[in-house]
Amino acid sequence: MSKAFTKENDEAEDLSLEESQDNAALSTPGGKNYITPHGIERLRSEWKRLMDIDRPELVKVVQWAAGNGDRSENGDYIYGKRKLREIDRRIRFLTKRMENAEIIDPTQQKSERVLFGATVTLLDEQGKERKYSIVGIDETDGKKGRISWISPIAKALLQRTVGDTITVQLPKGEEDFEIIKISYDTLTD
Repeated sequence: MSKAFTKENDEAEDLSLEESQDNAALSTPGGKNYITPHGIERLRSEWKRLMDIDRPELVKVVQWAAGNGDRSENGDYIYGKRKLREIDRRIRFLTKRMENAEIIDPTQQKSERVLFGATVTLLDEQGKERKYSIVGIDETDGKKGRISWISPIAKALLQRTVGDTITVQLPKGEEDFEIIKISYDTLTD
């Protein structure tokens, strides 16, 4: 079997693996992709940067490398093609996420209960306050207290009201939290 034939098979296997990873990452309960306006804007800006800046620059590098002769031993060409596949995969992923997005503006939520987009202040067993915002899976950021609506804490919080106590299974064991405040604020970086 020729080396070229082996490379083509390897690339085909890479693509099928990428597609299965894309599909796994896209699956959410009920196929929903709830997201805030801030979150969809972040996806759009990343997609635009990849399409308008990163990909065109990399295509130029790959074209230059392809003109340098033997592609089978051309590191710039091989690396460039691999990086280009990664960018294309990310673009496909972002496109699918945006197509399936159901944008929910937290400031439009009018409820006494915890719903998607809520910022919830909790009191833990040690009397320490913790603040979490329930966001889409593409927006999670532990440092900012943004948790996915499918996370264990968010699932325990949804539909609860101020004064309710929830029990959450954490890595260190079960912990109880009391909901002391629910607000629906605009999320920003």
